[in-house]
Amino acid sequence: MSGADEPAHDPAVFELATKAFELARRGQTDTLAAYVDAGVPAGLRDDDGDTLVMLAAVNGHPGTVSALLQRGADADQVGAVGATPLAAAVRAGADDVVRVLLRHGADPQAGSPSAVATARVAGRTELLELFGGV
Repeated sequence: MSGADEPAHDPAVFELATKAFELARRGQTDTLAAYVDAGVPAGLRDDDGDTLVMLAAVNGHPGTVSALLQRGADADQVGAVGATPLAAAVRAGADDVVRVLLRHGADPQAGSPSAVATARVAGRTELLELFGGV
């Protein structure tokens, strides 16, 4: 899509979305939660296809992940490369985030690569046990 085919972008909306993505990356839970409570979609994706949950997960922010999931974000929504936030948290070594995602119903088999496959490749047998011994 290019030129006249592209939708118009409101600079204020773009700025708000950019701020939300940065809040997720930095784990600024209270401010991001207020944005979502005010109407920013909990499942918002960036230009790369990553969600707020994915950005919080890969950066190791369990409180932010939990707040987004409590506000309707999908724990199994795949990101840019097809992996879920759970697989990304496994890859990042963010075990606290892994536990939060599991408490919110994340599926260890979802996505490609799945969290199970990621844990196997990384030799994380303790996570495989946490995933139910799969």
